[in-house]
Amino acid sequence: MYSNNMASLGSGIWMLLLLLSFFCFNAVVFTGADGQGLEVEARRPISHHKGNNSLLFDVKRFGARADGRTDDSKAFIAAWKEACGATGKVKLLIPKGMYLIGPVKFAGPCKNVSSLTVYMKGYLKATAKLSRYGSGTGWVEFGWLERLTLTGGGTFDGQGAKAWPYNCTNDSKCKLLPTNVKFVAMNQTVVQGITSLNSKFFHIALVECKNFKGTKIKISAPADSPNTDGIHVERSSSVYISQSLIGTGDDCISIGQGNSQVTITRIKCGPGHGISVGSLGRYEDEGDVSGLVVRDCAMSGTTNGIRIKTWANSPGSSAATNMTFENIVMNNVTNPIIIDQSYCPFSSCISTEPSKVKLSDIYFKQIRGTSSSAVAVALECSKGIPCQNIYLENVHLELSSGEKQATSSCKNVRGARYIGEQIPPPCA
Repeated sequence: MYSNNMASLGSGIWMLLLLLSFFCFNAVVFTGADGQGLEVEARRPISHHKGNNSLLFDVKRFGARADGRTDDSKAFIAAWKEACGATGKVKLLIPKGMYLIGPVKFAGPCKNVSSLTVYMKGYLKATAKLSRYGSGTGWVEFGWLERLTLTGGGTFDGQGAKAWPYNCTNDSKCKLLPTNVKFVAMNQTVVQGITSLNSKFFHIALVECKNFKGTKIKISAPADSPNTDGIHVERSSSVYISQSLIGTGDDCISIGQGNSQVTITRIKCGPGHGISVGSLGRYEDEGDVSGLVVRDCAMSGTTNGIRIKTWANSPGSSAATNMTFENIVMNNVTNPIIIDQSYCPFSSCISTEPSKVKLSDIYFKQIRGTSSSAVAVALECSKGIPCQNIYLENVHLELSSGEKQATSSCKNVRGARYIGEQIPPPCA
């Protein structure tokens, strides 16, 4: 009897120890609603978060040091591999700290993930070694994903100053430097509350994306940093960008070829080259641009305000149509309203043929403020395919100097219509 009791007691103690070790191994501790203080076993990350069943993957649990010196790329990639292979709602956590990484690709499809949140509170630094990047790639790249949310208040620092001397400013055949954050073939993407600093090339690029929403984004680079477009959109549809502050060395936002239904609102731009459509017409088989709306924005000290630019000698024909620019404030802008169909960013261009890009049904409404140059409205269209149906409604642009009245310049414009106040006066 004594022997049997002791055996039963030993078996019970053994089972108790097994249960305790199981619960300790799978324990998850949450100490803050914003994600701070999260502790999780990386390989078994099942947890409950904010009342929702959600899997959590912390890059630190995959070996990220966050000391600003150690390359944490492998830890990010390992965490992503686990997150993308999970099932249900997934959160990839990048806690506070400084992470040296890159390039890093977060690629899908993640077949069993119903929603994916990258919650980034950390400060990401790009490696300065250009040999690690391919031409035109992203430093941090998201691709082929559904229902991604990128948020958390973190920063992408491209460390671009050392790379800018190698940028493609005067050579059409040089190697393109990496974009800070690139989105490729994405659907239902939300980007909110992140910062991009000193990108080597574009700060944020959207290529072949659908249903993208970006809000409260901060972008910053020096005014003389080359090709550091804030947000570039190409071959995308149903894009909404709002409530963002962009100051950089090139276009604050550039709308490339093949875009439809793009809405840009409440953007503060400066320094930079303004909000631009184009450049268009450089390559064959470019897609049309249609359904663009730019509304309730402010430009301060920029080279351009609203600009549409197309290449001369364009090898194919495309169109940009049904575009509205409304309620835009210009503060000391060099070219507040400009259409340039002889665009050339290189040191020299040989133009033998006019641009074949057709511009039509373009509306400039409620444009007001000051111009730092004498010509506040310049509509320089293609002599091969003149602009059609250009509407200017309630335009009031005075010279920043307060001296004589600003002027307008027009070439190859058909069907221009002027409604309401017109300062400067319309072209004769």
